[in-house]
Amino acid sequence: MVFVVLDRVAPPPAPATVVEPPVRGPWRALNSPATRVPSHGTHGLGQTHAIDLLLDPTDGSRPRFGSGPQWRAAAEYPAFGRPVHAPLTGTVVRAHDRRRDHRARSGWLSLAYLLLAEGFVRQVAGTRWMVGNHVVVEAPDGTCAVLAHLRRGSLRVRPGDRVTAGQQVAECGNSGNSSEPHLHVQLTDSARLAGSCGRPITVRGGAPDGSDGLPGDDELLGTDAPRVM
Repeated sequence: MVFVVLDRVAPPPAPATVVEPPVRGPWRALNSPATRVPSHGTHGLGQTHAIDLLLDPTDGSRPRFGSGPQWRAAAEYPAFGRPVHAPLTGTVVRAHDRRRDHRARSGWLSLAYLLLAEGFVRQVAGTRWMVGNHVVVEAPDGTCAVLAHLRRGSLRVRPGDRVTAGQQVAECGNSGNSSEPHLHVQLTDSARLAGSCGRPITVRGGAPDGSDGLPGDDELLGTDAPRVM
């Protein structure tokens, strides 16, 4: 989901950091930096190279946008409650677990309300209201991995904890400025998102042949041909 934030200048060029997959299964990319940069239409909050991942099983269990009611319970989406793993080895520097998981916006009317009303209120309220429940892991080189929109009550870590790449740290939720349960992932140069610079990201084993890669919009993580940005 795009965070509605004031823009900032583009960060300087930097090589992509290779991370471990933060999720397992058929997760589809949305707002991917392999398709456009800045991926979310803004450099604000370090989102230049952020990517959204939505669980999209082949059985069609993920409700399709516009196919039913304007609002749906978050639990109707297969991503809700699925494990989220640390993409980097490092130290947890931020962990927030108090925001509620709200209902998904599954139609144009409810989505417009999210973007024009709720998003504005959350922007004024501050960063935590935008990203919802989240974990930030800082690697030894200072790179910070941000995992956002997590399920309330699901965090398994606290600030100061050491984590290993691939370790489960939380569950996918629908907190913050999110239209449906999904995982928002980004790398930044600071744990303080306001004023941070986004860093390029690529996923280990994201390509069909097992090489490192990143899916573009509507491509499956680790399944379709990747494009690294």
